[in-house]
Amino acid sequence: MSEEQRGGFGRGRGGDRGRGGRGRGRGRGRGGDKDKDEWVQYFDRRPLLITYFFKDVEEQRGGFGRGRGGDRGRGGRGRGRGRGRGGDKDKDEWVPVTKLGRLVKDKKIKSVEEIFMFSLPIKEYQIVDELLGPALKDEVMKVMPVQKQTTAGQRTRFKAYVAVGDGAGHIGLGLKAAKEVATAIRGAIIHAKMNLVPVRRGYWGFNAGAPHTVPQKVTGKCGSVRVRLIPAPRGSGIVASLIPKKLLNMAGIEDVYSSSTGHTRTRGNLAMAVYAALTKTYAFLSPESWTPTTFTPTPQQEFTDYLAKGGAGKKY
Repeated sequence: MSEEQRGGFGRGRGGDRGRGGRGRGRGRGRGGDKDKDEWVQYFDRRPLLITYFFKDVEEQRGGFGRGRGGDRGRGGRGRGRGRGRGGDKDKDEWVPVTKLGRLVKDKKIKSVEEIFMFSLPIKEYQIVDELLGPALKDEVMKVMPVQKQTTAGQRTRFKAYVAVGDGAGHIGLGLKAAKEVATAIRGAIIHAKMNLVPVRRGYWGFNAGAPHTVPQKVTGKCGSVRVRLIPAPRGSGIVASLIPKKLLNMAGIEDVYSSSTGHTRTRGNLAMAVYAALTKTYAFLSPESWTPTTFTPTPQQEFTDYLAKGGAGKKY
């Protein structure tokens, strides 16, 4: 290859643009200024074209951040970590996708007891946030690593057990496995909110004051763990180990005796057994519940016309 083709022994590939033509490389030749001037004049005649080009690139990237904002507006974070402005206002707004969620958001259902009365499944955790709000507290029961054997070795993930409760007769327990601990805890909280159940409380002896213990003996099991909760007199406190005590406190029970068998060192199964026992408190029909039941239409039936209109003029 001749010296002219290489562009003055520079590092660029000038081609046929004369000796020293810059081409696509970084040749240091002395020629090729004519083509350069033509390109400068070309862009000088089209300043708006360059401005719109860079503006379009900036909108696509999300404020020149590291994220891929796409069509989410200037500064939209997209799927990456863009540092743009805006794009967070619509993210926090809850758009329900179920009929129950629409009724809760539009204030047609004002308490979680209306949901439990008809045994309606909760498919959106925002329903619980809307009805209970800041009264709901969460507690991490256990975080443990779990492994799966693959051809490339072992894949390790983290499994989290989280309990939620308001201390006033509502308890939920959820679990989630994820690659990171924070992701597993967030998923377990969402699962626990969707597993929220009512806890019935009763008395030991005289029916005086507020209910303080379980109404009757109840048993729950998970794996090899068996947990039995026994009513206790007022002032006895919660006679149980650490994990059951946390769950019973979050459920609003003040006095109870407990008995457990099996491998209770498996704290995940122990928590699930206590949760299963608490769910059975409403399964026993005591004499005060023998009054005739008046059946009423479910919320979906009651607000059929409202749901058919889309609810508050919105189509979900």
